[in-house]
Amino acid sequence: MKKILALASAGGHWQQLMLMRPAFSAHDVVFATTLETLPEQFGAAPATIISDCNRHEKRAVLVCAWQVLRLLRRERPDVVISTGALPGVIALALGRVLGARTIWVDSVANADEMSMSGRYARRVADLWLTQWDHIARDSGAEFAGSVL
Repeated sequence: MKKILALASAGGHWQQLMLMRPAFSAHDVVFATTLETLPEQFGAAPATIISDCNRHEKRAVLVCAWQVLRLLRRERPDVVISTGALPGVIALALGRVLGARTIWVDSVANADEMSMSGRYARRVADLWLTQWDHIARDSGAEFAGSVL
């Protein structure tokens, strides 16, 4: 049994992560997201709330990174998986530094090209996935199907 940190921003990122939950059923999973009501709404427990951030808000990025680092040090996951966005990239980067295997699944909403977060995640993801076959061919990501 592996310990998994499954982290995603609110909205479609979180919903797609929740659709992947059956794949985690044999493991010890800790969830994290950016909107306080989501874990209870989806029955995702245990869960931690982290601050949301984007590339235009440098202070928010630092706060989010600090919260994710504390979460990673407390939980010590074997695997970190994210469907986005920037908090997920931060979790993958810090998780990899701490020795976790990292998985990025780019959002199905990005039907034309890999998302910006996905392009950053490529550098720190052990497994870098897109949900579109044509994006996999163009970007070098792996395609293993889609959650929708």
